[in-house]
Amino acid sequence: MATGKNVMRAVRVFEFGGPEVLKLQSDVLLPIPKENQVLIKVHACGINPVETYIRSGTHAKKPALPYTPGTDVAGVVEGVGEHVTAFKKGDRVFTLGTISGGYAEYTVASVDTVFSLSDKLDFKQGAAIGIPYFTAYHALFQKGSAKAGETLLVHGASGGVGIATCQIARAYGLKILGTAGTEEGMSLVLQNGAHKVFNHRKKDYVAQIKETAGTQGIDVIVEMLANVNLANDLQLLSKGGRVMIVGSRGPIEINPRDTMLKESSIRGLSLFSASKEELSECAASLIAGIEAGWVKPVVGPEYPMEKVADAHKNIIHSQGALGKMVLLTC
Repeated sequence: MATGKNVMRAVRVFEFGGPEVLKLQSDVLLPIPKENQVLIKVHACGINPVETYIRSGTHAKKPALPYTPGTDVAGVVEGVGEHVTAFKKGDRVFTLGTISGGYAEYTVASVDTVFSLSDKLDFKQGAAIGIPYFTAYHALFQKGSAKAGETLLVHGASGGVGIATCQIARAYGLKILGTAGTEEGMSLVLQNGAHKVFNHRKKDYVAQIKETAGTQGIDVIVEMLANVNLANDLQLLSKGGRVMIVGSRGPIEINPRDTMLKESSIRGLSLFSASKEELSECAASLIAGIEAGWVKPVVGPEYPMEKVADAHKNIIHSQGALGKMVLLTC
């Protein structure tokens, strides 16, 4: 609960750096919704790898200091600004973005980034939709031109974006191969739509994928760790195949010749660069998916706000992802 009428608890970042720069404060002013904005009492907020890069100061996006991280919240509408007619106090909602930051008891979001949360999902699942599912749809169809019947490889399929990609691709009729780093992760990937899964810690796993894909190769690869896998990915692609780079933690050396004979392509993407029209299309598909039952976010590790620094350490250094990491704010 908030500690006073006009203040709340929120995580603040006053300088870029390691996880220790995340400071939980109990006297942060409650944000006030302006025109076309919604005030949300946050129940849960998704934690995304990109938030650790922004916090460290290594990401192209650098917010003005101090700031509160977090974009994917789920909660209940507490109030609305002028001209907001789509939502009222008490509505269950999830967001794709926030203005004041999601690692907080309350947040303000622009009305066009707020969506009704179906009763089929709880708040933790609602906090797992935003960046993971929108990124997956954006990567598969808007940038990756994936089609029913094509073969997809999800490299790092047991995390939030990976599971979202498997669920969406299965619903749209793709053949899905996934990778994970633990037995538990591999099992989770199979439960969420993959037809076959490989352990990316095994030395011969690339050969196994190649054998499974056959002479045709892989049409689309959704890549969470390009600095490790990109050179291998190029070897796996079909003629005209596409690698969609969702995540990378540094440089890698590749041979451009590997793209030539197959006329394959490497495409980077960022949800921050998606157009409003693209985001509306993502939302329409995913809301339909929730109603139909194939969008089912898997919640992984849960952290209270006091442990936010541990969450940022673990999302980067854990042995293997298992679903979507969330911060519980109340």
